[in-house]
Amino acid sequence: MSPRVCILANTISYPEGGGHAWAYLNWALGLRDAGCQVLWLESLKPETPPGEAQAKAAALRSRLTRYGLGDALVLWVGDESGERAVEGYPGVEGFPGLEVAESADLLLNFRYALDDSMLRRFRRTALVDIDPGLLQVWLSRGEIRVRPHDRYFTIGETVGQPGSLIPDVGLAWHHTPPPVSLGAWPVADAPAEAAFTTVSHWYAQEWMMGTDGAWYSNDKRSGYLPFLDLPRLTKQPVELALCLGDIGLERDELRGRGWRIRDSVEVTSTPWDYQAYIQGSRGEFSCVKPSCVRLQNAWISDRTICYLASGKPAIVQDTGPSRILPDRGGLLRFRTPPEAAACLEEAATDYERHSRAARALAEAVFDARKVATRLVEMALD
Repeated sequence: MSPRVCILANTISYPEGGGHAWAYLNWALGLRDAGCQVLWLESLKPETPPGEAQAKAAALRSRLTRYGLGDALVLWVGDESGERAVEGYPGVEGFPGLEVAESADLLLNFRYALDDSMLRRFRRTALVDIDPGLLQVWLSRGEIRVRPHDRYFTIGETVGQPGSLIPDVGLAWHHTPPPVSLGAWPVADAPAEAAFTTVSHWYAQEWMMGTDGAWYSNDKRSGYLPFLDLPRLTKQPVELALCLGDIGLERDELRGRGWRIRDSVEVTSTPWDYQAYIQGSRGEFSCVKPSCVRLQNAWISDRTICYLASGKPAIVQDTGPSRILPDRGGLLRFRTPPEAAACLEEAATDYERHSRAARALAEAVFDARKVATRLVEMALD
């Protein structure tokens, strides 16, 4: 009998996040390809007016239907924090409730802070850490509490490993690569003049304390600051699709330094727009949040693996020694602005080889069917 797996997702209140949706879609499609029955569980706040709840649910079902997952949607009404089931809510007409999700053989929890009463509703539970290093630091400082799960998975290669800079907080962490659905993300050609691109939020109110006790800003803007003059070091066009809001001066400064700037809400607000943007790119160029470099978590983003599957070379900042991430060959990792420029030129000069290597890496390491099969087997063992 096929395992029934419930994904606790978090997309219903962020419909304009096309890339955010793919972080869960790739898991769901991989689980389905692995032979699992998939439930897609989302939460609504109890103060949400019924009409608004109905509209949000219908919009999400419409998006999921495009990928054959419309009937998988299950809705749960939670308290203000979204972490506790609330009784007495009238429900959303036409959508199954939490009792259907409870029939699952396994809950994949991407929301971390579920309380015990919720976790006990499921036969088996697995936490999936997609913020490696950050989650463990938050836990070590008591900023978040994770209740006991049956298994703990992380996409950070160095979490729980000897010599890691990341505290294991007494939990047994199992590494899993992030997945990409190879069927949903075929190789796609782009014009030779297309830019190397990425999609990102620019600002975030996220601060971390370093090992020296000093606080540092941990957003993408801070990660890019040492590389702002990169366009002057390379002949390759580089483009950032950013959520900048009304920060026009910063947009103008970036353009003045040679960056192409797009509004991410305009070009990547649906899962299919996000995919079209990636597949119309020459490749990816991306820096990471400073914590990834400081903690050496050997992280790779769920966005980057979509570029790889599409046959797009990815030039990304080095996040530490890795058993699975190459420094060259489809994925090119850099530490300094000159290295970043050299990687861009290398990828452009030998593009066909790097394009083939990118897809081969996705097939060998990040194939969602293989990733999901391994994780489910371990979680249900």
